[in-house]
Amino acid sequence: MAGVDVEELAALAARVASAAAELLTTGLAVDRPAISTKSSATDLVTEMDGRAEELIVTELGRARPDDAVLGEEGGAREGRSGIRWLVDPIDGTTNYHYGFPGFAVSVAAEADGRSVAAAVADPMHGDLFEATLGGGARCNSRPISVTDETDLATSLVGTGFSYEAERRRRQAEVLTTVLPQVRDIRRMGAAAVDLCWVGCGRLDGFYERGLAPWDMAAGSLVAAEAGALVTDLHHGPPSTEFVLAATPGIHDRLRRLLTEAGAGLA
Repeated sequence: MAGVDVEELAALAARVASAAAELLTTGLAVDRPAISTKSSATDLVTEMDGRAEELIVTELGRARPDDAVLGEEGGAREGRSGIRWLVDPIDGTTNYHYGFPGFAVSVAAEADGRSVAAAVADPMHGDLFEATLGGGARCNSRPISVTDETDLATSLVGTGFSYEAERRRRQAEVLTTVLPQVRDIRRMGAAAVDLCWVGCGRLDGFYERGLAPWDMAAGSLVAAEAGALVTDLHHGPPSTEFVLAATPGIHDRLRRLLTEAGAGLA
C-alpha cells in the first residue's frame, strides 16, 4: 500500500465506470443489443459487454499503463505496478438485455490482493457508488452507511442464483429455510448493485455463492466501507466460494441461518 494514492485510483474508477455506463444507456436507447450465451443458455453476453470493457481497459491503460487489468469479457493485461484492476463491464447482463433497471458497471483497484478503491455506476437508478479502503463509501458524493437493523425477522435480504439449472434448484431449496426467518427476499440479478445497496441501507444483507472476482471486488469494498461485515460463511474474507454482506446487527445470525440451510453447498 505504500505510495498508493487510493483517492486517485477511486477517481479514475469512477470516471471510467461512468463513461461505460453512459455508453450502455446509449446502447439501450438505440435498440436491444445483440446477444450470445456463455456458460449456459441463461448466461447472456451482449455486444455492449465487449464495447464497454474495451472502453474501460483502454482508458485505464492510458491513465496507468503499468497496472494489470482483469476483465470479465477477456480484457486482460499484465502489470508491474502492483495494482490490478478488476472490471465487470455489465454486472446484470440479463437485466440489461431486457432493459430492466438492475445492472451496473463495476470497477475496482486491488493492491496486494485486496480492493483499495472502487466505483459502481448504476445508470438506471442514477447512482454512482465509490469507496476507498479506510476512507469510507459514498453514493453520488454523499457518505453512506448500513442500517442499524438488529432483528433478523424484520430484515430485507438480497441474494442471487447460479446460471446452472441444478444449482438454481438447490438454491431455491435454501430459500425455503431462509425466507420464513426474514422480512423478505429480493433478487436483483446484479451482485455489485446488491452489495452497494447493503452499503446504503436499501438491503440489510446479501449473500451469494460462486461470484467471480469482478462481480464482488467493487461492491464488497463499498459495503464494507459503509459499515457492513463482509465475510464468507466461516468468518473468513469474502471469496469466490461465498460472499455474505450484512449490517453488524444481523450478520452472525444470518450467517448461522445460511449455514444451517446449506447455502454453502447450494
